[in-house]
Parts: sequence; C-alpha cells; structure tokens
Amino acid sequence: MARMGGMRHLKRLAAPHFWPILRKEYVWVVKPRPGPHPIERSIPLLVLVRDVLGYAETAREARRIIAEGKFWIDGVPRKDYKFPVGLMDVISIPETDEHYRMVPHPQKYLWPLEIPKEEAGLKLVRIENKTTVKGGHIQLNLHDGRNILVRVSNPSNPAEDTYKTMDSLLIRVPSQEIVEHIRFNKGSLAIVIDGRNVGRVGRVIDVVKGMGRDRTLVTLEDLEEHRFQTVLSYVFIIGSEKPALKLW
Repeated sequence: MARMGGMRHLKRLAAPHFWPILRKEYVWVVKPRPGPHPIERSIPLLVLVRDVLGYAETAREARRIIAEGKFWIDGVPRKDYKFPVGLMDVISIPETDEHYRMVPHPQKYLWPLEIPKEEAGLKLVRIENKTTVKGGHIQLNLHDGRNILVRVSNPSNPAEDTYKTMDSLLIRVPSQEIVEHIRFNKGSLAIVIDGRNVGRVGRVIDVVKGMGRDRTLVTLEDLEEHRFQTVLSYVFIIGSEKPALKLW
C-alpha cells in the first residue's frame, strides 16, 4: 500500500483494497480523519454511506444526509463525513431502524453485518494496553481508541485489576459500562481480524510466545476441526463458549 500519512488528500489507487470504489474512473477519494481507527483498518463514513450501504449516489448527497445526523456510530450521531468507521463499530440508522456491525470478512476484509436492535447498544472491544494512573487506578486502552478507568480500592493490592492485554470486553455504548470480561485463554472463541485467515473463527488451541505480538503464533481450530495459525495481533477474542454477539 502506498504511503497515506501526512497528506490531506488520498488517491483512489492508494486507498485500502477493501474499499468498494471505482479505482480508475476518478482520481481522488475522501480520506478518513485521524480518529479511533487507523486508515488501513477503517472506512470513511461517506464511502460507507454511498458505496457500501447505498444510501446516496453521489458524494454531495452522502455529505448532506450525514450532516443531518442520520447515521449514528456507537450510539453517537456523527456528522463528519470523514469519520473513520472500523472494527466492531455499530452503525445505526434511527429513521429506518437498521443496525450494522463492522466485522472481519474473508473476502471483503471489513464489512457491515446487519444485527438485531437489541445488540445495537453493545460492542466488543479488545484491550490493547493498560496503564496505572494517578491514585493507583487502572486505565484500559482499547482497540478503538477508548479508555476505560477501573477504580481500585487499595492501590498496593488492586483486587479489581483482573484484566490483561488481549482480553476482550463487552461494553455498552456510548456509556462504556463493562457488561462482561472475556479472557484470552486456551479454549476461548476468537475471530481473525487480519492476514490471509481474516474472518475465520476458531477456538484457541495453543500459543507459542515470541518477541512481541507479531512474532507470537496462535493455533486455532475452526468449527470443522481444521487447525490454522496466525499471529497474536490478529486474534480477537469474541466469547468463552459461544460468541457474545452476532458476528456472522
């Protein structure tokens, strides 16, 4: 992929391969603003509305209906047509009562999946990092740019700190209330979010640790008992015995 950082504009030929846009009929395409997801793992709201969901035929139409606040991301109306929509984000359209979740797809890499209204207020997030902040409290840094503060009663013995990096959380949006903590353990159910196995679902069988997440190999077994491997950074835990949410 061509370099895309540091420039205000983006050529269609350099855009991420999974964007469903015509590459050679036009030169430019809208570039996502810096936000909760990196450009190579997100899609701008305008492209999502026009080219994926089909709610507009032109960029002008898409910008107008986005500016009217008709599209909500994770429970918040987004009026910026350059807003980056990424992994596990929930797209809601209140006027039509439609709800979608951005999930990994074997052919399309990242694609919206229609979900029931009951799940529109829930989201799966992965813990990328955690830090200790003032007062000894724990801050969880999540894959979509969120930070959740876990308050501890005794900083010298933080019994509330049961979270580890690469674990997943089921949270309510936009309040960020933690509903469930899903641990990264052998036997946990996971989905692959990148690489040649993107979109495949399986249970964690083994983890061979290396220097960093990109050199740590995870062996998974899919529902047909076929085993495959991917690196740790591509593994997203989605449940213990069954998926916490609809993902396919």
